Amino acid sequence: MKHFRKELWFETRQRRQFINITPTVRECLRESGIREGLLLCNAMHITASVFINDDESGLHHDFEVWLEGLAPEKPYDRYRHNGYEDNADAHLKRTVMGREVVVAVTAGELDLGPWEQIFYGEFDGKRRKRVLIKIIGE
Repeated sequence: MKHFRKELWFETRQRRQFINITPTVRECLRESGIREGLLLCNAMHITASVFINDDESGLHHDFEVWLEGLAPEKPYDRYRHNGYEDNADAHLKRTVMGREVVVAVTAGELDLGPWEQIFYGEFDGKRRKRVLIKIIGE
């Protein structure tokens, strides 16, 4: 069995942002040479997420509004975690959106549904963070 590992680095300009990383993940798969197997893509930071959904701006806006309703950024003093930091909301948002995705690899391609795309979700940005790509298979 072959394996492949690569880190992707992101630094967003905004505190919260969704980035479609599907093309980059596909390039990692091509680079790996693996034709059949599994691809793991996970955020290596506790205030960021990797998830699969549709690449539609209205949906992304709806995610932002919904997540802000669940865990508002402010007031900062509403969270016990916010003693030295102001990112308790980002930890909660990451928990809801998830840490990782696993995608089947079939015939050298990501085996995604017709509208599925892979996203990096940033909830406490403006600093460098990484995403791990790990692919195993043949």
